Parts: sequence; structure tokens; C-alpha cells
Amino acid sequence: MRANRRETLTVLASVLGPTVAGGVIKRRPRVMGVLEAMRADRRAVRVMQELRARHGETPLQLAVPGRSLTLVLSPEDVGRVLADSPSEFTPANWEKTIALSQFQPHGVLISSGASRRSRRDFTERVLETAEPAHQLTSVIKAKIHEETALLPETLDWPTFAPVWWRIVRRITLGDGARDDELTTDLLGRLRLAANWAFLHPRRPGSRAEFRRRLRTHLERAEEDSLAGMIARTGPSGDIDAASQVAHWLFAFDAAGMTAFRTLALLATHSGAHRQAAGASGPELPYLRASVLDTVRLWPTTPIILRDATKDLEWNGTRLTAGTGLLIFTPFFHRDDENLSYAHSFTPEIWLDGRAKENPALVPFSGGPGECPGRNLVLLTTSILLADLLGYHLTSREPLGPNRPLQSTLDNFGLTFAR
Repeated sequence: MRANRRETLTVLASVLGPTVAGGVIKRRPRVMGVLEAMRADRRAVRVMQELRARHGETPLQLAVPGRSLTLVLSPEDVGRVLADSPSEFTPANWEKTIALSQFQPHGVLISSGASRRSRRDFTERVLETAEPAHQLTSVIKAKIHEETALLPETLDWPTFAPVWWRIVRRITLGDGARDDELTTDLLGRLRLAANWAFLHPRRPGSRAEFRRRLRTHLERAEEDSLAGMIARTGPSGDIDAASQVAHWLFAFDAAGMTAFRTLALLATHSGAHRQAAGASGPELPYLRASVLDTVRLWPTTPIILRDATKDLEWNGTRLTAGTGLLIFTPFFHRDDENLSYAHSFTPEIWLDGRAKENPALVPFSGGPGECPGRNLVLLTTSILLADLLGYHLTSREPLGPNRPLQSTLDNFGLTFAR
């Protein structure tokens, strides 16, 4: 099925355009405020629903000159694309590779073949992907407690973000990196450049300095950090540990945004707050479910990209090798034509099995390309949130349980008081 020019322009203007404007690799705070006021994702989801009503659920090819792009419109096809990655649909998509190579030239996400397999295996071993509680759990908890104890009575993004980054640097690079704001600032600059993909010139000087500083921390290899685990794992060959760690730091930024949004939801949903406050044990399942549902409501990866690795015949649509597949996650996560909980905060779906019934609910992607740091992120954010439950929301976003939750939430505008 092929979209006409008008439909393609609507998708570019209402779906892809706002997503790119908000910053795909690093969010732009001012733009995020505008997108929230515009209710941008609500309009985007409506456009996708209209396309599905008009064309059915078969993949829809867009009329984009010079690039073959196809929209995925059915949950089952989302499941197939993710399950068949990287053999038929590579995560090393063309646009993604150009963007991410700004700061992680050998990252697993933009690797293929034997290099991808070895880098993915290394990442899973260090992050302990299969384990709900990492072996560093007690250390992570202690470091988080130390940093959250320093938080002020009033909390907004400018006061929260530096504390979050101190936690991330201590967990990832060791306590010696706690106050090394320059390294993460350099990463931020490179990510802002990466927002523009091939339209922004490379920053070789900034990248070289960032990687030099990163390697210094990795060579110190503090035992109670991921850097220490890297040293014990013994990366060899073309692993390039600095590229993998650059991606972990990038992903932790999205985790901080999610934690802040989750705190806002828990602060405005008394039933969920009570359950979260009563949680115990190392895995904190209700808090983890709360984080998962926050990412469902406001995905930190709004577009999952894959490129077809070979010619395929798929549901009546012919895909040529190199075709870009676009999965717009807010469409599937907020599809109120099929999900009764589309616009409500419902952590229970991640505990009672309902979320597993829908292959398109993918807060951390899915299949062989699923985020290898999923469990580590859930562990870290859950421990953090348990420390922050004494804060209540003081900004005016309508987040209570008695009305549908807004489609776009600017985490930079949230404020709290203890």
C-alpha cells in the first residue's frame, strides 16, 4: 500500500516533524514546552489512526523522494519487525547510524554482523541484561541514597538533573567521575549535533576530547562501578568500550526524564502512590511497573527505526533492501481505539500480563534489539523514586486519574515540593 503525496506531507508535518523538532537524540527544552502546549502527540496519533482506517493495517509506503520509507500500522507487524532484527530488519538504520556516529562511532546499536554480535554480548555481560537485580545493586542503592539526601525542599529540572547526572557518573564511571560535568556536557553537545544527523558538520575535536576523558575514567576502573565490571569482563578485539559507555550515558539521560515524569504521576495518583510507598525487596516491582507505564505514556524513543536487509514480500507490500521501517510508538501506546487504558496511568498492566498480550507495547524496544540496559535502568530509577516519594507536584499539569492524561508531557516544566 502506498500513501499519496497529501498523506505523506501530513505524516511529515504532524508525525515526524514535531518528533524531530523536539530532539530525537537530545531533547530541546524550549521546543518540548511548545509541543506540550500544542498537544503534538495527540494530533500525530489521530493522523496515524486515520491512515489505518483508510488503508488497513498493511505497511504503508510514504511518497518521499530519494528515500524508501514505510510506516508500520499493525501491532503484529511491530512484533515481527522487532523479532526479526537484525537478520531481516537491521537496527543500524541509515539515519540512526549517521546521527549516533557523532559520539559513539562503534556503538552496538549501529553495528552489524560479527561486530554487532560481539559488542552486544559484551554489553549484556556488563549490564547483566537477563538479571532483574544487578550485582552492583547494593552499591547503586547506597550511591543514590547519598545523592538524594542532598536534594532541596523544592525540586525542578535544573535542580534534579545535576543530581541525576552525579548518580549516573558514579554508577557508570565510578566515584572519581562524580563531579566531572565536563564529560557529560561534551556528550550533550555532541548529541545536540546528532539531532541534525547529516545536516550538521562533525565535531571531531569535541568527540576526541569526550572519548579521551571517558577512557581516563575507564582506565581507572573503580571496582564498584560499571567501569570496574568492564575491566573484569576484559573487552577485546573491536569492542570499543568507550562507544558502548557513551550509549549507556545517552540512555541514562532518557531514564532521568522518565523518572521525573513517573514522580509526577505517583504524586497525583494516590492509589499508585500508596502501593509504591509500601513496596519492599530489592526489585521493587510496582515502582518498576510505574516506570514502564510512564515510558508507555510518553516514549523516550518515539520512533523505532529499522532498515530492511533484503528484498521482502510482506502482507501484500514489496520492500526492497534498504527500505526504512518507521514504528511510531505513541500511536501504538496511546491507541484509544484499541486500548482501554491508552490515556491512563496503569502500572498494573505490566504486572498482570496484559502488556505482554500486545506486541506493540515496547517501552524499551523489543526482540533481539531490545535495550540491554532495561533491567539496570528499571532498578536505578525505582530505587531513586523510592527516595523521592515525599515530594508532591506543584506545577499545574493535569495529571490526575480523573481525566485522560495529556499526550505530550514536558518534563522540563515539572516542579515539586517536599
